[in-house]
Amino acid sequence: MKICFIDYTKFKYSFNDKDNPLLRGAETTLINLSYNLSLLNNEVYIFNNCSKKLHLKNYYWNHINELDQSQISFDIAIANGDINLLNKVNAKKKFAISYSVQPIEKFIRKNQLSSYLKNKPKIILIGQYHKNKRNILTRIWGYDFLNLAIDDNFLKSNVIIDKNELTNQAIFTSRPDRNGEKLIKIWKDKIIPYNDNVKLLFTPTSEMKDLSMFNIFYRKMKNQLELINDLKDSRVMLVPGHKAELFCLAAEEARELCIPIVTLGIGSLRERVIHNETGFIAKNEEEFAKYTLDLFNDNDLCIQLKKNLYKIRNSNNWINSANSFLKVLKK
Repeated sequence: MKICFIDYTKFKYSFNDKDNPLLRGAETTLINLSYNLSLLNNEVYIFNNCSKKLHLKNYYWNHINELDQSQISFDIAIANGDINLLNKVNAKKKFAISYSVQPIEKFIRKNQLSSYLKNKPKIILIGQYHKNKRNILTRIWGYDFLNLAIDDNFLKSNVIIDKNELTNQAIFTSRPDRNGEKLIKIWKDKIIPYNDNVKLLFTPTSEMKDLSMFNIFYRKMKNQLELINDLKDSRVMLVPGHKAELFCLAAEEARELCIPIVTLGIGSLRERVIHNETGFIAKNEEEFAKYTLDLFNDNDLCIQLKKNLYKIRNSNNWINSANSFLKVLKK
């Protein structure tokens, strides 16, 4: 099939930026999904705010401005977020991948209603929490699911489960605006006072306040390999969750590297953790702190959760996701 992806984020990126740690989930998804669809013998075009054109056999990256001049007709057109982008393309079937839970008022305010009624796209959702929260209007023409996956570098990374390899480090790799401040408060008030031999590696913020007196340090975020190493050097992933968190790629990456997760289960985090098997879903901040301290203080508990995670490794890769998504596109 001839498939077209359209995206208009201001951030300049292309396939060559796939390991850039500054990329968000939507951009990472577009890169990995589109490339793996091309590996399945589809002709795939991406029109976005790329800084440089790219042509790899049946895989094409072009600037979005070129779409207006393009005379190509596609079998499938997929908007990455903004439904208005579908007005720019001629295609037999149209889809829109949703990355928000915007209420109907915002949907109308962003002038997406007329484009939605005109193009009649099927909406692609990324989880059950997302489905439950998305407004009913987006389901008129139908909806389906995209099974998100993680980069092969995480799948191929060697994982060693050994008590002697356990560290005293916790890590937070999600966005700071996803309840990062809540995590810092829990750490300062309810964790460090009871074990001052542990440390938290945190996603850098614009302010970068010095929190070293609470054993909180910032990640360097050089590249994906640095992220993988930071995760493998950590004993536990701490991620409260957020109402806007529809999947939490950060948690999925930690799971693949067999890092137990402690969460408050806000947003989609309940879908990333099996309580008492791959991590803990706390009912409140006190439980969150208790589970974190338990994992620091009990080596056997930590090792058991890591072994449970190891059993489900390599179950979530992009080629399988692309295969499943291809079936959705052909329905």
